Amino acid sequence: MTPQSSFMVVAPVDAKRENELRTLLASMNDAPGRAKPDNALIPFGEFEVLHFARLLIVDDKTLDDIRAHGLARCTYPFYLAFLGDVDGDADDFLRLLATRAGGGLREILSCCDDFSPNDDLVEWMTRHRRRSAADYVNWQGRTVQSVREDAALREALERHGDAHGQELAGLPAQKIHARLRQFVDAERAAGRLTLTPERSTPLGWWIANVLHLIGIPLLLLLFSPLLIIVGLIVLIRLRRLEKTDPEMCFRVDQAHSDALAALEDHDVSNQFSALGAVKPGVVRLWTVTFVLIIIDWAARHLYARGRLARVRTIHFARWVWIDPNKRILFLSNYDGSLESYMDDFINKVGFGLNVVFSNGIGYPRANWLVFDGCKDERKFKEYLRRHQLPTQVWYAAYRGLTAVDLERNGRIRQGIERWSMSEPEARDWVSLL
Repeated sequence: MTPQSSFMVVAPVDAKRENELRTLLASMNDAPGRAKPDNALIPFGEFEVLHFARLLIVDDKTLDDIRAHGLARCTYPFYLAFLGDVDGDADDFLRLLATRAGGGLREILSCCDDFSPNDDLVEWMTRHRRRSAADYVNWQGRTVQSVREDAALREALERHGDAHGQELAGLPAQKIHARLRQFVDAERAAGRLTLTPERSTPLGWWIANVLHLIGIPLLLLLFSPLLIIVGLIVLIRLRRLEKTDPEMCFRVDQAHSDALAALEDHDVSNQFSALGAVKPGVVRLWTVTFVLIIIDWAARHLYARGRLARVRTIHFARWVWIDPNKRILFLSNYDGSLESYMDDFINKVGFGLNVVFSNGIGYPRANWLVFDGCKDERKFKEYLRRHQLPTQVWYAAYRGLTAVDLERNGRIRQGIERWSMSEPEARDWVSLL
């Protein structure tokens, strides 16, 4: 298995060059926010291990609301964030990126405060990297290469089925499977289809994953007496705070909403970027820190095969502290419209939304951390839209394919690689086509 990893580079923007940066980023697109795979600055399509990437200017539009409620009196610079999800090691990818797209990267990063022409690109990006507090990968081990090969296989099988439909129609499912397997073998021998075997799982990653799987529960068990006592105190204090938490779920400015809508629904998948400030005090900080540790563990070990709880539409997602202990970025790549995306979460894992986002300033008032909150659908959707950031550049390696498509295509490939099946198994497999 080839594991996936992520990178995120964040740096303050030189205020004098903000307009120049926005112009540069816009030049990378062929539709609002949609990157040309072969754009002159970062030709994303040349990187065969890159699933998704984006560049966005982090400009918090909710600071005035926060200050108006006396909850925060600090100012933040604009940041440029550059992030992606890749097969293999992210450090290796950044080195490859610097080699292949060094000129374009320098042109973009020169708009940041502390970048100079003589800087080593890899060293500079490494210095400005932000590690995720929690990561989610829809299907660990599913590479860009396998996605493309699986899609090509399905298309070839469907074309063959269309051309030989009558011939196959009356056959038992087992014989259909055998015939299609013969067809695929012939296509592979002729070089028209490629089905690359999976690589061995890197030993270092496997060891680290096992240690993470076992280590987090062991630590929780070891410190459970203390955690129970502290948890009860925190929970009681948290409930008192919840009763007076100010809500900031005002109607979204129409211009802001229109600008976001212009970036969405150009394909079956979309991007989502949102920024929120954590409510002041150690209780909220401890709560959100602990919750993100649990989410990261669960996403890594329990939800690694196509589902985040009951939600099947997310390809990749992450939570990142952008200012230590103050603000968090949530970023995801998902299928369908934003409206259906929000409804999916509200209806299927509303408690999960509340556990994380109720620690953010202005969130609809929660009850004992897991109740209420997002159940007020109007308030939640206004809150989320207000905190959403426009993504200036977004690249997706496999347009036109949803996460459900990828899972189905993978099952088709698994079936074609089997020598034989029982009749019920073969019927289920044929139905995928």
